[in-house]
Amino acid sequence: MPMIDMPLEELRVYRGINPKPADFDAYWAAALAELEATAPAPEFLPAEFQTPFAECFDLWFTGVGGARVYAKYLRPRHAKEVPHPAVLQFHGYSGSSGDWQDKLGLAALGFSVAALDVRGQGGRSQDPGGALGNTLHGHIIRGLDDAPERLFYRSVFLDTVQLARVVMALPEVDARRVGAMGMSQGGALTLACAALEPRIRRLAPMCPFLCDYRRVWEMDLARDAYEELRNWFRRFDPRHERETEIFTRLGYVDCQHLAPRIQGEVLMAVGLMDEICPPSSQFAAYNRITAPKEMALFPDFAHEHYPGFMDQAFQFMAGL
Repeated sequence: MPMIDMPLEELRVYRGINPKPADFDAYWAAALAELEATAPAPEFLPAEFQTPFAECFDLWFTGVGGARVYAKYLRPRHAKEVPHPAVLQFHGYSGSSGDWQDKLGLAALGFSVAALDVRGQGGRSQDPGGALGNTLHGHIIRGLDDAPERLFYRSVFLDTVQLARVVMALPEVDARRVGAMGMSQGGALTLACAALEPRIRRLAPMCPFLCDYRRVWEMDLARDAYEELRNWFRRFDPRHERETEIFTRLGYVDCQHLAPRIQGEVLMAVGLMDEICPPSSQFAAYNRITAPKEMALFPDFAHEHYPGFMDQAFQFMAGL
């Protein structure tokens, strides 16, 4: 089999090399306390797009920092079961929640669906920003030269939790039967959401981003989605005098360090030819999950859609 990373037997035990900050747990306890103090003030506006079997809403809620965050929300019009399950969907880096139509399968199944627009990316969510330092070409590096609380992905991870809590509080939703899924950045947000809101019962991350940054760097793969890491070092630390400090700070938003908190059942897909989010970085997170888990491996596939996996994930969520 062709190989761009470790042999599979090594991947199955690899647990990552990116440093974990000493105050990691306190950091996220404080972040969740800030979220608790942020009233979500959800607003559901009937969307222009509607179907005979699913009501569609433009959902707005408040995230940390006062941002108004957008999500598409669908619920079945004639649900056979109330309360019923729900699934949260998260999109890839720089993208958006996409079209309504690809969410209709779950709505037809009798599920509510909520699809987030990540703040400051390709959708409608607000991004107040405000972090000191460089923000060129990427969100990973936003806040690296500010207090750790200003890291961009701290806010985004908390947005996923706020969305989960808004959905779980709806009278039509069974809060004990909520799942999450997404690809690339969406896979990372799936992991983060389930780690920080442990009531997420099932999660289906696909080739997750934002895992084991130092491993990505040492494989010389700080390009494409991770290119901003290379740009930051070239501009602001060309001799790597701050390398340990910077990777440790990134450890606050490294999904491998959040993974042990996950309590829901996991179905994760990995392509062994992925040179954007290398397999070892993904295994670093997967191997730290202690909840029931299964990995779907695609040996000949890179950072792309995997044949049959979305069908498998749909059936996995149908069991909520």
